[in-house]
Amino acid sequence: MSLRLRLALFGVGLVALALLVFGLLLYALLARGVNTNQDDALRTRAQQAVASLNSSAGLVATQPVAPEDLRTSTDLFVEVFDQGWRPLYWTAQPTISPNVHTGFVTQAGFRLYVAPFDRGYVVTGQSTKVPESNLSGVVAFLVISAIAGLVAGLIAIWVVAGRALAPLKRVAVTADEIGRTRDFARRLPVKGSNGSYDEVGLLASSFNGMLGQLQDAFESQRQFVSDASHELRTPLTTIQGNAGLLASRSVAEEVRHAAAEDVVKEGARMARLVDRLLTLAGADSGLGLTLAPLELKPLVEEVCRQAAAQRGDQKLSVEAVESRVDGDDDALRQLLWILLDNAFRFATSAVDVSLSTEDGWARLLVADDGPGVPSEHRERIFERFYSVDSSRAGSHSGLGLSIARWIVAQHGGRIIAGEANLGGAAFLIDLPLLPAS
Repeated sequence: MSLRLRLALFGVGLVALALLVFGLLLYALLARGVNTNQDDALRTRAQQAVASLNSSAGLVATQPVAPEDLRTSTDLFVEVFDQGWRPLYWTAQPTISPNVHTGFVTQAGFRLYVAPFDRGYVVTGQSTKVPESNLSGVVAFLVISAIAGLVAGLIAIWVVAGRALAPLKRVAVTADEIGRTRDFARRLPVKGSNGSYDEVGLLASSFNGMLGQLQDAFESQRQFVSDASHELRTPLTTIQGNAGLLASRSVAEEVRHAAAEDVVKEGARMARLVDRLLTLAGADSGLGLTLAPLELKPLVEEVCRQAAAQRGDQKLSVEAVESRVDGDDDALRQLLWILLDNAFRFATSAVDVSLSTEDGWARLLVADDGPGVPSEHRERIFERFYSVDSSRAGSHSGLGLSIARWIVAQHGGRIIAGEANLGGAAFLIDLPLLPAS
């Protein structure tokens, strides 16, 4: 069952319920009004007869010339009785003797009103079929009106629902076409045909925003694949070329040795690139880090000790204070290794690492005395495969700082590239401190 049909049936159901409630209330009010009108008419006629009888000198039993037949007549009739309830006068045949002293009574299908006067009783009456007949006409009118109202309501709701759902159908058709053609640059109009901006326009605006994000993601992914394939092609080409030299028997031993070193170097480089690509792929898929309380000072000192042992030709100074954060041990080690590798790659002779605390943040600073990063590139260097066309552009993959920014974001922190006191580049990382226990 389509949504339009469900909306139409739901709307008709509400209309039917409203008509039913309205009809019942109207019927109750009219029934009460019809019965009240009949009682008022009977009482008024009885009072008139009593006033006439009280003003007459005598009262003699009189039979009317053409009395009404109560079996077929619905007119109001009058009867006069003496104090012993013997009929003296009547306008209908047969006479009805209620045998009551005063007030209203319903008897044998008639509504009666008894009014006493000084020499007997006056009875006025009318068939109960009169209000029932009036009400049956009202019921017929309500039924016919309800049917006409339901049909009109169904048509109106069907048309309104169709017009209301038409923009949603356009959204669905557009989404299907975009998925089929991958035309993420396509957009929906956010205003209606009359130039107004309504809920459907809000939906279209949200849909356009989603399309924009999909377009950015699609372009980024395509660029990512292109750059990754390019970066992987370089070490693979080097490995293939050197492997050919190693396979040749006419190559000198020193050339063979250099080729083997190149194969090992490029293999390690490709392994690092693949590892970082896997890390970024996990980040793109929504992979999150598991955070736990840890001490940052011993982690920084250990990683810096290992890095200093590998880079004995460059000076590495470390200053760290006690700081406790909520973090992932392996990810923070990877973050520091990325920053140290970057610093050692471009440092002239020295790299400084400091860990301090300030205003609820653990502040990690990694600085070098290399050429530095121009201010116009300090934000873009965190993009994947982005490299600065200066002396800081080397053979590295350009993925490390992207991974570093993702790790910092997972810890609720921030990373900033700036200028170091040593004259080179400085990377400042702020991680939220855990409150003191």
